[in-house]
Amino acid sequence: MASQLWAVSSLGGYFYSLNLSEELREALQPLTKFRQFADVRDASQQGQKHGDTFTWDVVSNVVTSGGTVVETSTMPETNFTIQQGTLTVVEYGNSVPYSGKLDALSQWDVKKPVMQALKNDAVKTFDRAVHAAFNTTKLRVCSTSGTNTSALALFTTGTCTSTNNAAYTSTYHKLMIDTMKERNIPPYLGDDYIGLAWPTTFRTLKNNLEGIHQYTRPGLGLIMNGEAGRFENARFVEQTNIGKGVNNDGTAWTGGLSDWIYFFGEDTVMEGVVIPEEIRAKIPTDYGRSKGVAYYALMGWGKVAQSASEDRIVKWDSSL
Repeated sequence: MASQLWAVSSLGGYFYSLNLSEELREALQPLTKFRQFADVRDASQQGQKHGDTFTWDVVSNVVTSGGTVVETSTMPETNFTIQQGTLTVVEYGNSVPYSGKLDALSQWDVKKPVMQALKNDAVKTFDRAVHAAFNTTKLRVCSTSGTNTSALALFTTGTCTSTNNAAYTSTYHKLMIDTMKERNIPPYLGDDYIGLAWPTTFRTLKNNLEGIHQYTRPGLGLIMNGEAGRFENARFVEQTNIGKGVNNDGTAWTGGLSDWIYFFGEDTVMEGVVIPEEIRAKIPTDYGRSKGVAYYALMGWGKVAQSASEDRIVKWDSSL
């Protein structure tokens, strides 16, 4: 069983090497990016002691719009439809066991680096779960050809059937924002939408904007984790938690000129929390020789809108 041990240097013995520095260092870690845009809802009243399904209602516009009314006519009547979204609350967790001998001989309090390593893993685990909900969007957009043209192709079935072989430029960006506005997607913050992607995916766009921003000051401060800039009613946030490519496995798109970007407005993904993430210590066993620390959570995520007409997330996508 995987465990931290005194007998193996790389698993614990190094915690008391000769002339050990008084500071512990950590591996490089990304910050949470997708999760900061989830809409948190306390599911304890609905989930705890009441099953694992969390639901919410999405009310449509009225079927028939109102208008003028003739004095002798009866008041027109209409109705609206209700769609119900659901998410399933599941358990999340990971643990690092360690031996009592390691705890007794280590120069460090073993719990501290173990807890930090688990915290870093939890950030990435939850971000991947939120991304999976984002990726259920039915709205996919790509270039109409492999070169920079003045048109976009919009797919509303949740699948992009066109190979996108174009870099994301300022021209495409303007078309993307126009598409979102004309679908009445509400902005996320003020008048701005959010665009979330890898730093290199925004590189061509940022190069296009260098001349524009050379003698101007940003209109708003950077307030989101990973925020890199703002242009044409969009704030750009960079992330490295989720892999590149159609399958998020690091494989580049065909042609390699771009990669996925999620653009979104208000009300994206619902977060249902029954038990928020917490650190738990293992009750020592084997007469105190076997110890451990874990993180645990009982929660879930689901996209708010259930239909393409109500979707708030638009993905710059490709079939390959």
